[in-house]
Amino acid sequence: MHTNAARYTRIALAILVGTASITSGSRVQGASPAALTQATQAPVDRPNIVFILTDDEDTALHAFMPKTKVLLHDAGTTFDNYFVTYSLCCPSRATTLRGQYPHSSGVRGNTPPLGGFETFRALGRETSTIATWLRDAGYRTAMFGKYLNGYQPASGVPPGWSEWYVGGNAYRSYDYVLNESGRSVRYGSRPEDFLVDVIAHKASDLIRRSAADGQPFFIYVAPFTPHGPSTAAPRHETLFEDTELPRTPAFDEADVSEKPAVVRNRPRLRPRMVARLTDVYRRRLRSLQSVDDLVDSVVTTLRQTGQLERTYIVYASDNGFHLGEHRLLQGKNTAYETDIRVPFVVRGPGVPAGRRERAIVLNNDLAPTFAAMAGVPAPAFVEGRSFLPLLSANPAPWDRAAFMIERRGGRDAQEEPGDTDGMFGANSFNALRTREHTYVEYATGERELYDLHRDRFQLDNMADRADTALVRRLSAWLKALAACTGANCRAAEDRPPE
Repeated sequence: MHTNAARYTRIALAILVGTASITSGSRVQGASPAALTQATQAPVDRPNIVFILTDDEDTALHAFMPKTKVLLHDAGTTFDNYFVTYSLCCPSRATTLRGQYPHSSGVRGNTPPLGGFETFRALGRETSTIATWLRDAGYRTAMFGKYLNGYQPASGVPPGWSEWYVGGNAYRSYDYVLNESGRSVRYGSRPEDFLVDVIAHKASDLIRRSAADGQPFFIYVAPFTPHGPSTAAPRHETLFEDTELPRTPAFDEADVSEKPAVVRNRPRLRPRMVARLTDVYRRRLRSLQSVDDLVDSVVTTLRQTGQLERTYIVYASDNGFHLGEHRLLQGKNTAYETDIRVPFVVRGPGVPAGRRERAIVLNNDLAPTFAAMAGVPAPAFVEGRSFLPLLSANPAPWDRAAFMIERRGGRDAQEEPGDTDGMFGANSFNALRTREHTYVEYATGERELYDLHRDRFQLDNMADRADTALVRRLSAWLKALAACTGANCRAAEDRPPE
């Protein structure tokens, strides 16, 4: 094994041991009470907010980010039960901007007419987002990297953004065009054109300029990484050469006889398929190291400019990812835990260091939380809730007991090339995720039900064997969430209908 690869692998495995509960959802003891007290400070007025959103990063992959662990997890609060309500890029990112379920935002796929950038704009959703709320409140707002699927630099700068450095199809990390606040700038194939490094540099520059003029800022940094083709920075190209593909009990699931047809009809994974998945996994690991460096760059710049102690840093992914679980090849857009549970950590003023939080938090909650951090009221259409009360050593009660997961099948819901398991042409579903169960209703009439306390890898579909009263209760709860809007969604999440 290459020397650097071995070193990174040892570090990552140590991290993996320390963060095993990210997948299981159990609480891990972090820093001591004294350390928590020492790391906790009073919230500040008009704090800065840095939001880093990766593309297709799952929790297992996140364990291989040593700098992020030290700078964010050890210095902040890790959320063990953070989920997305539609495990697909554009619906998830639309939810991030507005705090709505996809059935309310109207973005239920990556391309028109179901979704995509064009649909988001045509519906008028850009006129009220976290960017417009914070800019109206005096924040400098800036976006870097990936916006919404289908956006092209010629599409211009959406409302609410003071500065804009966003590309279209920049997944290969080289030979792309950025719209830089209204001006198209082309980048080539030199090492210094590597996209993650470019946006890291631009984000640090904005931090320095904002610190110099005293204006609070909201920065949304969205690399196209580790999404396929998962291009690594030149300095990382030889890492993880021998790292093995994770194989949980769900990997190449032996008995899928009780699964829906879209899974049940799949063959076992052949050796060449496993080899291909292993290669994908290693490329994803390599590509993610540039994001680890981006985190380091942002924190270093905040520290150098005196802004670190007055800045919330929020790190998440737009969706999870599966690689061989339940016989599926590579992709997302299922209701399985691999796809809906994603990494999430917050560092900032008043946020305890080394703490683990088990409350169910969603991407629906990002926009209202950013608004609360800035002291700005969220509009009535917002369906998420601020998790700011959870960012203390003594978090407030949190009532959410369930949430809804959506998927709409067909070509309009497809992801970009590179996701090969064919799930996107499959039928639609609505699903309910509670603290104890995942319950799925497919358009075909098929159902799935998993007891997550007993079966966290979702191997035993008990939908046809479970207590009928339980199934009726979960189904009614799901229907209430599928029809909810605004504040009614929060009420429906907190308790089942009577």
